[in-house]
Amino acid sequence: MSPAPRVLVVDDDTELLRALRINLRARGYDVVTAIDGTGALHRASEAVPDLVILDLGLPDMDGVEVIQGLRGWSSAPIVVLSARQDQRDKVRALDAGADDYLTKPFGMDELMARLRAAARRAQPADDAPVVRTQDFTVDLAAKKVVRDDAEVRLTPTEWQVLETLVRSPGKLVSQRQLLAEVWGPAYEKETNYLRVYLAQLRGKLEPVPSQPRYLITEPGIGYRFEP
Repeated sequence: MSPAPRVLVVDDDTELLRALRINLRARGYDVVTAIDGTGALHRASEAVPDLVILDLGLPDMDGVEVIQGLRGWSSAPIVVLSARQDQRDKVRALDAGADDYLTKPFGMDELMARLRAAARRAQPADDAPVVRTQDFTVDLAAKKVVRDDAEVRLTPTEWQVLETLVRSPGKLVSQRQLLAEVWGPAYEKETNYLRVYLAQLRGKLEPVPSQPRYLITEPGIGYRFEP
């Protein structure tokens, strides 16, 4: 039997910490905890977690600093839980290396779904996988998309946007990151580009473009590909 995935939970709210520990253990996770940033970095180096759940509002340091400290050596997915609703805080966390962001209060079922998605993303994948959805297939090696047995014609920029999202399935990609990867650092504030190209991609790929099920917008923050 493979060992249970180890989750490091970091939060200074002891009641929430206890609730998370109980729920995670009931679902088969091995749980370690910390109540501040210093303890989180120490526990991470000792326990080497497979996943991290992190509050940003810690008593001794900002959670973004913890993310940066972890990213110096760990690739474990980091799901941020925070009462902060300012989009700038979310973008800072994502740009520092967080994989996902949930705003408090949150539903336990949604958190567990996000953790399962993060665990799937952390598994080794082929260098050039074929990603299949119910409605279309993306061949990252051949750089083509097939829908209804016919190749979908994408512009080079449409392909770059789609490829960037598809290579991180289920992961929230910040607007800044997406703009930098497709257009370059000088375009990190040109969010109107993303609205235009996502609308074009949805028109070509989504069954109902006005109700996207694959190319999801997190308003003001970024985009997510859900296979």
